[in-house]
Amino acid sequence: KTRAAVKDRLTKEIAYWDHRAEELRLQELAGKPAARLNSQEARRRADDLAARLKKRMEQLDLEAQISALPPVVMGGFVVAPAGLLAKMRGETLPVRTVPADTQASAARARAVVMEVERRLGYEPVDREREQLGYDIESRDPRTGRLRFIEVKGRVAGADTITVTRNEILTSLNKPDDYILAIVEFLDGGGHRVHYIRRPFRREPDFGVTSVNYDLGELLAQAGEPR
Repeated sequence: KTRAAVKDRLTKEIAYWDHRAEELRLQELAGKPAARLNSQEARRRADDLAARLKKRMEQLDLEAQISALPPVVMGGFVVAPAGLLAKMRGETLPVRTVPADTQASAARARAVVMEVERRLGYEPVDREREQLGYDIESRDPRTGRLRFIEVKGRVAGADTITVTRNEILTSLNKPDDYILAIVEFLDGGGHRVHYIRRPFRREPDFGVTSVNYDLGELLAQAGEPR
C-alpha cells in the first residue's frame, strides 16, 4: 500500500514536470521564455523526482525483506489515568485547553489558509481527503507553478504539533514548493497565520509514523504568508 501510494504520487509529479519542461522548451524556442521558470529548471525537477522515486523504491524493497524477530518481554508496566492518581492523592489536575485538532477545526484552518492564498493571487484546491502529504494545492495563475501547503490548526499557547511521516517526506521531496501553515486560533474567535518554508531537515527513522515538533521552535522559523 505504501509502495503504491509513493509510486503513484511521485510518478504524477514526474509527469507534471516532464510536461512543464517540454512546454517551457517550446516557449523558449518561440522566443517567449517564462519569467520565473525555465525549461532546464523544470527538467531538473523531473530528474530529481525520478531519482527520488528510484531511491524510495529501493528503500521500500529493503524494508520488505526485513523479518521481525520474535518479541522478548523485558518488563512490564501499568498505565493508570492521571485523574485517578490525582484523586487518590487528593489533588486536582489543572484544566487543559483542548487543542484545535477536531475535523471541524482542521477544516476551519484549511478554509483560513485557502482565503489567504486567494488574497495572495493563488488558486487553492483542498486535497486533504487524498492523503497526498499536504492539504492544499495552490496554483500560481501567472506561471502554472504549484505550491503544496500542509495546514495545522492550534489554539494559542499549544506546545506541540504532530506531523506524519508522509507529510515530512513530501516536504523533503518538494523543498522549494512546500509550506507548513500553522493557524493559531485566538480567544475571541480571531486567528494568526504563519507560513514556514523548509520546516523539516531529515527523514524520520525507520518505523516512525509521526513526529511531535515543538511549536515554539517552528514558529521561530515562520514568516508572514506570501
